[in-house]
Amino acid sequence: MKSKTKNKIIAALAASAATLSASQAFAEEITVAYFLEWPMPFEYAKQMGTYEEALGVDINWVSFESGVKMSAAMASGDVQLSVSQGVPPFVVATSAGQDLQILDVAVSYAENDNCVVRAELEIDKSNAGELAGKKVAVPLGTAAHYGFIKQMTHFGVDVASMDVVDMDPPDGSAAIAQGAVDMFCGWGGSLRRALEHGNVLLSGAEKTELGILVFDVTSGPAAWVAENGDLVAKFLKVTADANAMWADPANHAEMLPLIAKDAGMDEQATMETISTFAFPTIEEQLSSTWLDGGAQEFMKGVADVFVEAGSIDTALETYENAVNAGPLTAAGGM
Repeated sequence: MKSKTKNKIIAALAASAATLSASQAFAEEITVAYFLEWPMPFEYAKQMGTYEEALGVDINWVSFESGVKMSAAMASGDVQLSVSQGVPPFVVATSAGQDLQILDVAVSYAENDNCVVRAELEIDKSNAGELAGKKVAVPLGTAAHYGFIKQMTHFGVDVASMDVVDMDPPDGSAAIAQGAVDMFCGWGGSLRRALEHGNVLLSGAEKTELGILVFDVTSGPAAWVAENGDLVAKFLKVTADANAMWADPANHAEMLPLIAKDAGMDEQATMETISTFAFPTIEEQLSSTWLDGGAQEFMKGVADVFVEAGSIDTALETYENAVNAGPLTAAGGM
């Protein structure tokens, strides 16, 4: 009897240990979202296994089609960090009450997010008013959507007069190629493909002059970030080191093949795309231009435009709490 009882206790302890081991194994893996066809220096570190080495955890990298879907995945707990989430989808999520935080400025890219009008229409900035009534593919709630609204406002085109279809960029570029839509809005490889069939209305510099900033962030759920601040800081440090490495052209030959492989692109297309990107240093990111005021002010502007356009119901009074510079500051001291 004693032997049976002892065996039961041992079995129970073994089961408990197995459960603990499983929970620890789960805690030792995080899921990070990113985009394909969106080449960035962090992908060199991703390919080299540098993140896993620095963080001491396994990383499950998952590609997404839009920042809106990244928000949904973070809301469900399936994703802990999103690299290069667009600010507009971040604003849409936080305005709706999702407790997300911006952790760094991943990339600035005024030239790589735009709208393209089919060449056959012969519409440019001189006669943009002719876009009224036209059909446009736009991934709603994204940086491309914000840029589209701001451009139409600038040209005096009533968005309500247009046939706006919610399409992820890959689908939108296919639609403009087929002649199914008159205008495409999007980014990355999809934008490059769309440009084979049309033209932009405004250059990146012209958009910037109008206050249409275009930048992405690394984001995460506030509660998870609060519990894993050191892990987040290490992650951001690896990203910053990769950015600094890319800033020296002498490293391009070594880094480009791995970045291209990770982005799912050939090296020429990768170089053409990444050459239009800017990667601010940690010091620059912590300045008033970005995370010390500029980003918060910009988010408020985006939210107000979306409210006015009827895209979201309401904006927050302030987006100060949507930025957490703590981990990035810590990364700067590593």
